[in-house]
Amino acid sequence: MAIQLYNTLTRKKETFVPLEEGKVKMYVCGPTVYNYIHIGNARPAIVFDTVRRYLEYRGYDVKYVSNFTDVDDKLIKAANQLGEDVPTLADRFIEAYFADVSALGCRKADVHPRVMENMDIIIEFISQLIEKGYAYESEGDVYFRTRSFKEYGKLSHQSIDELRIGARIEVGEKKQDDLDFALWKAAKEGEIFWESPWGKGRPGWHIECSAMAKQYLGETIDIHAGGQDLTFPHHENEIAQSEALTGKTFARYWMHNGYINIDNEKMSKSLGNFVLVHDIIQKHNPQVLRFFMLSVHYRNPINYSEELLESTKAAYERLTTSYQNLKHRRESSTNLTENNEEWLNKIAELHGQFIEAMDDDFNTAKAISVLFDLSKLANYYLMEKNTAVEVIDAFTNEFEELFTVLGLTLEKEELLDEEIDALIEKRNQARKERNFQLADQIRDQLKEMNIILEDTPQGTRWKRG
Repeated sequence: MAIQLYNTLTRKKETFVPLEEGKVKMYVCGPTVYNYIHIGNARPAIVFDTVRRYLEYRGYDVKYVSNFTDVDDKLIKAANQLGEDVPTLADRFIEAYFADVSALGCRKADVHPRVMENMDIIIEFISQLIEKGYAYESEGDVYFRTRSFKEYGKLSHQSIDELRIGARIEVGEKKQDDLDFALWKAAKEGEIFWESPWGKGRPGWHIECSAMAKQYLGETIDIHAGGQDLTFPHHENEIAQSEALTGKTFARYWMHNGYINIDNEKMSKSLGNFVLVHDIIQKHNPQVLRFFMLSVHYRNPINYSEELLESTKAAYERLTTSYQNLKHRRESSTNLTENNEEWLNKIAELHGQFIEAMDDDFNTAKAISVLFDLSKLANYYLMEKNTAVEVIDAFTNEFEELFTVLGLTLEKEELLDEEIDALIEKRNQARKERNFQLADQIRDQLKEMNIILEDTPQGTRWKRG
């Protein structure tokens, strides 16, 4: 079965057929690096890292490019507030970005282009648009003539007349039409700038992705992706700029992940519910956050809360515990052949269901439900009096393969000494209150983490197994 993906451009699922057989050119819009990334930035990083992993798993050679916006109004404002220059601020938060997404299991892109390192190609791109009549200079600014691109609005499925209603001219802008958007901005007093044919200034936001996608992937790419909030105007403007310049299709498939709500409210600074990944992973296993993100289909909205993350942790640990139990049981397994084929066929059937789920628009939610079915089947098998090495290995290999596709790990998180002491104190209190069920649960939990308890007259001692 071929991979089907939902194309925002056509608003339907399509069979994925890359331009060049066996190869995929993929561009994902990256963050503006003026602060630590928030949970909304983490979702596309995780989602499209998983898409890339799955395409590679299915045999494609993927060239993955994801940019950094390292100069814009937000960076200039933040740098001024912190008393830093823009390049220093950008460097610091790019380093922080890599630390955060690496913890979330995301691999680096093949290329992470930065605006400041690609200024020449951006200026050249704008110059060519002016030469072709699609752009014009106005007192040091350069604007794109939106109406000159006849298909404007095709990605967001809006007409020029609909867009005209919401358009406005900002203070200081001197556009010919209020629908036109900035390609180059003249530098204000004290701002970082680059020399250009139109004077000192810096690029507008949208032009960078068009120029860098063309530079590193070519005039037509297979997949362009990002958050749903980028559909309009960012991606719509990218299409207009790129296709006006080249006369070719810019991206054949457009993918967008859904929004994130915090405690059932839209995340925003004004509501004070702005959650940084840097803070979350200080308190929670980053792999649990990745698992949480993948537990909902990427196009659907997702609601984040501490309670939901805690329940996700319990679900994630059920899977890792099944895997650890399989590895432990292997030591006592034999070359039993009775019913081996029956169990191997059941594992193969679940493998097929996983592929079917992922082939259907990268449905990680359904794929994860297959992992729970695999865990349930493994637990049933472990109830058998005698088990076979061949079957145990098939189970563990399947866990490892499918977890790797999703960018997840099966290693148990190691507890800190103070966390162990706190659990032992909780267990001692449960025993005093004669809540032996809870006391036993805590002992078992610690045992799964390879923590061995010894109850002595002087108190409970522990050691790592």
